Amino acid sequence: MSRIGNKPVEIPEKVKVNIGQDGALTAEGPKGKLNWRLPRGVKANVLENRISLMREAETRRVKALHGLSRSLVHNMVQGVSQGFTKQLEVEGVGFKAVVQGSTLNLSLGFSHPIHFSIPQGIKITIADSTKINIEGVDKKLVGQVAADIRRFYPPEPYKGKGVRYAGEQIRRKVGKTVQ
Repeated sequence: MSRIGNKPVEIPEKVKVNIGQDGALTAEGPKGKLNWRLPRGVKANVLENRISLMREAETRRVKALHGLSRSLVHNMVQGVSQGFTKQLEVEGVGFKAVVQGSTLNLSLGFSHPIHFSIPQGIKITIADSTKINIEGVDKKLVGQVAADIRRFYPPEPYKGKGVRYAGEQIRRKVGKTVQ
């Protein structure tokens, strides 16, 4: 029994959800619009202000997809109503970030600047040239953009330099000592 899959998804007042005959689900709200197709074996229906998902079979695959589908539908509804954010911090002497149009320019101590093109549906803002705020409707896309930016220079354990998630703890190592 999937405990997550059986929980209904609450729909806020400003959000409209439509479910097609073929399982195409569309959520539209003040932040934007998202589309997704339910997997085979999982059906959804809207009653009042709740979406409930049911499985058609009791196979292991369908049971796994039942909980996954409920979580993805919940993320869609939350995304179009509130949106998702991720914060990154750039740590290091001379390290900085600047947004120019639809490009994020990073100076991370390399001999060249790094140009990251911002995907459609993502908004990036910079505070103090070292704090990067990533906002968007799609939770998966926001997390992927944050991971891609972090991958340019992950935090290193000796001095702690690099791009890290806000609040991420880096386990520091002791360097060589002079005898």
